[in-house]
Amino acid sequence: MSERMSDLHKLTGAYALDALDDLERARFEQHLAGCDDCRAEVAELRETAALLAGSVATPAPASLRDSVLAGISQVRPLPPEVPEQAPGSTHRGRRWMPFLVAAALALVLGVGAALTRPWVSDDAPRLTVAEQVLQAPDAQEVSVDLGEAGRATVVRSRSEDRAVIVTEDMVAAPDGKDYELWLQTPDEEMVPAGLMPDDPDQTVVLDGSAAEAIAVGITVEPDGGSEQPTSDPIALFDLTEGV
Repeated sequence: MSERMSDLHKLTGAYALDALDDLERARFEQHLAGCDDCRAEVAELRETAALLAGSVATPAPASLRDSVLAGISQVRPLPPEVPEQAPGSTHRGRRWMPFLVAAALALVLGVGAALTRPWVSDDAPRLTVAEQVLQAPDAQEVSVDLGEAGRATVVRSRSEDRAVIVTEDMVAAPDGKDYELWLQTPDEEMVPAGLMPDDPDQTVVLDGSAAEAIAVGITVEPDGGSEQPTSDPIALFDLTEGV
């Protein structure tokens, strides 16, 4: 058998799953017209694919489909064989079962994992905590212009119970000092909510529950932060506006 003919035999799986380009499809269909073995393989593979498709509620992830197609395009069932049979019998057995079972298991286990095991990555993008807050339907945004010190925006989501601060061109804290974030409670108590990095452009998730906070403050504190503010806020973001 020529190498080209052998390559054509390997395309049964990809053809059955409609994964060939136009040139490959035309070449394979020309071969298919004269190859009983490949026609039978394609028919059984399509039947298997249809059964698998009907067994799940949602389509498999694109990454899973691509990997299965890549494997199928390189693997072909073992060649047909003629088992021992009664004299006069014309039945021809086929040793397809190992391949069909392997393909079915790859699809079922892969799809099953994507559907029933949420900790298995399906290459879908996962939102960070900051992104969940910034994209929340109830996101509330308050900005403060710090003049030459830059600009900062606080976004709070009650449904996510978190707040995020986004800075633009913010100058670094003085030597030996840190910018500290605070959540102001309805009782006007200032609760520590973390330290800010010195990089000018930052997106920082504040520590603690923010759903009931009435404001977010930034103070300049000794290196490492303080339990209570030691200076007046350089910025105060009023979360009661528009609420």
